[in-house]
Amino acid sequence: MRKNNKIAVVMGGISSERNISLMSGHAVLSGLYKENINAYAFDTKYQSILNIKKYNFDKVFISLHGRGGEDGKIQAVLDVLNLPYTGSGVMASSIAIDKIRTKLLWKGYGLQSSNFIWLTYNQIMQGLDKNTKHSISMLGLPLFVKPNREGSSIGISKVNTMSELPKALKKALHYDQDIIIEQFLNGEEYTICILGNQILPIIKITTNNKFYNYQAKYLSDNTKYHFSNNLSIQQELKLKKLASSAWNSLGCTSYGRIDVMTNNEGEFYLLEVNTSPGMTAHSLFPLAAEKAGIPFSKLIINILELSINKNNFRKT
Repeated sequence: MRKNNKIAVVMGGISSERNISLMSGHAVLSGLYKENINAYAFDTKYQSILNIKKYNFDKVFISLHGRGGEDGKIQAVLDVLNLPYTGSGVMASSIAIDKIRTKLLWKGYGLQSSNFIWLTYNQIMQGLDKNTKHSISMLGLPLFVKPNREGSSIGISKVNTMSELPKALKKALHYDQDIIIEQFLNGEEYTICILGNQILPIIKITTNNKFYNYQAKYLSDNTKYHFSNNLSIQQELKLKKLASSAWNSLGCTSYGRIDVMTNNEGEFYLLEVNTSPGMTAHSLFPLAAEKAGIPFSKLIINILELSINKNNFRKT
């Protein structure tokens, strides 16, 4: 990473995760300033990404979360503009943000993921037929209802009785026309952060909230993150192998996070992957890096050094 590099920190945007993106982006900027790197904020709500080339940036740090930033669109534009950027490429980004297709791909690879039902807008608006209702009931209660392509737990509901399902579906439809109804797992929750080829210390998450939702992730001081967990050496190796396989099966690169839960028997189930993890004060990726001995500003530099010009497949 050369000190004279000019870095664009792309942030903000217009997705439902805009506020989180701004927090992440400004934290990244502060880290770059600490390392005396020439860095600038670039908010795609006010400037088209198509204009970024005219500012003569050498690299782009993508701090966008959600659609328009984490779904392959920005990545595709930067590929066309021949600008190196952080995170995964177009294909991996577009699949990873799609919970349904991610799960289908994992299941095709034989990787254990939670059971789910896929519903479309038309199915819900026309009324669920008998077979669909039966399939949903077979998942058991409680259930999670999620918009397919949202992050940060936005639009998610925990359904404890079937009478709560219509309201949960309506809430999720506000954010996406594809809805995933997911089996509830009541075991432990873990997150595995990946930096290049390195798996950072595993974090176990506990919260007093109903589940690890937006409040628990970004606002609550009662959410606890544990590096000292109850996993045996064999279980930890198994979890790391599962996360690595899930990551590689999607073609993800650079850095990101895999979320996993256990069932009553302690078996690991993949939940989802995040190819543009948050960099806020409450974010898990910087926390795991710090535990591994990587200060925040150095982490940002490491991520930039992993940025790749996807057109010529070389590190820049």
